Amino acid sequence: RYLSRPIRRKAANMAFDFKKECKELYRPASKPSIITVPPMSYVAVRGKGDPNTEGGEYQNALPLLYGIAYTVKMSKKGSRSIEGYFDFVVPPLEGFWWQDSPSGDIDYVRKDDFNFISCIRLPDFVTQDDFDWAVAEATAKRNWTFLPSSCLKLTRVSAFNACIPDPTTASRQP
Repeated sequence: RYLSRPIRRKAANMAFDFKKECKELYRPASKPSIITVPPMSYVAVRGKGDPNTEGGEYQNALPLLYGIAYTVKMSKKGSRSIEGYFDFVVPPLEGFWWQDSPSGDIDYVRKDDFNFISCIRLPDFVTQDDFDWAVAEATAKRNWTFLPSSCLKLTRVSAFNACIPDPTTASRQP
C-alpha cells in the first residue's frame, strides 16, 4: 500500500498527530505486512557509544533533536512565519543501532561499540531555510555547540534510501 493521502488537520484547534494519522507507520498491525513508506523529513544525528553514559554522545543528542523539533513547532508563537505551517504533535523519537562487526553479530556487553542514528520526523513544510533557522534559534537559546560527530541534518528518507548520509555538514537531501 502507498500512503498517498494528503496530510490535513481534522479541526482548526487540533494539532496534527502523525501517530494517529499514519497508523500504518507508527502502529503496525499484529500480522506482518508490506507497506511502501513515502519520503519523509527528519532531523537526525549520528553518533557512537554507550547510550547509558552520562554526558555521552547519545544523551547529548536527544536535547538537540527535541530542541529543534520544538522550535519548529513553537514557531507559530514567534516572529518566524513558516509557509504552509500547521500545528502538529512532535512525533516520537526513532533510532537505528548497530555495531561494526564482520560477522554482523551484536555484542550487548560492548555498549561503547554501538553506533546510532536518532531522528525525529518533521512535517514536510519544513524547508532547508526553516531548518537552518530552527537550528540557529535552538542553539542560541541553549548556548549549544556542535561537535563533528553530532552535526544535524534535515533529510528526506523513504524505504529505498533509509541510510542517512555522513553528517559532516548540514544539508537537505532531495
